[in-house]
Amino acid sequence: MTMTPDFRSRLAAREPLYGAWSVIPSPLSVRLLAAAGLDYVVIDLQHGGAVETDLPAMTSAIRLAGATPVARVRHAHTADIGRALDLGCEGVIVPNVDSAAQACQVASAVRYPPAGHRSVGGVLAAAEPFCLVMAESAAAVAELDATLAVDGVDGLYVGPRDLSLSLGCEPDPDDPVLDQALQRVWVACAAAGKPAGVHATEGTTARRYRDAGCTLITTAGDAAAITRDTAAQLSLARVG
Repeated sequence: MTMTPDFRSRLAAREPLYGAWSVIPSPLSVRLLAAAGLDYVVIDLQHGGAVETDLPAMTSAIRLAGATPVARVRHAHTADIGRALDLGCEGVIVPNVDSAAQACQVASAVRYPPAGHRSVGGVLAAAEPFCLVMAESAAAVAELDATLAVDGVDGLYVGPRDLSLSLGCEPDPDDPVLDQALQRVWVACAAAGKPAGVHATEGTTARRYRDAGCTLITTAGDAAAITRDTAAQLSLARVG
């Protein structure tokens, strides 16, 4: 399977790429997201409603709308990573990676021998999938340089909410503790020449992260967007 043209090269070149996060297990909803002009859509297998059997239809819908399908897998486990890639995702975002040693195992699970230990056989598998590991803990931030040096780790993706919980601060980029950790991530990624991704659910914060040097920027989430727009329209309808 051929990856959406130029996505991987644009990712490696650290060009700005904009995406959405999907927790609703529906080919219709992810196609609507992708059709908005996004570069990628992440199917959240860790906290969303989708399961493995949903992936072929959802990834096909995203691809047909012109975006790249990505999975946030359930865990940093070989089986979870391999199944997401075999069933149509063109890259993975891997949570629970707190050390360079874990990152080595994750990168190996993404690649076929001799570079890795992934098993061959997925009929929907992309030829050269990408691997992003999440920085969502104090331990992960402490290991940034070593993790980024791992061959096969294509970049980092920050989960600000989980990172703030680990740091004991507010999930607000203006919180000085979180801001210091985020700046550490941005600097480390720039020094390694690898992309920094980050989770945001609205455009203003996403633009702020872009201006800070992030290049894989999640700008919306399907559930939050539905709730937010419905509440806004209801409020307008009730005026007067």
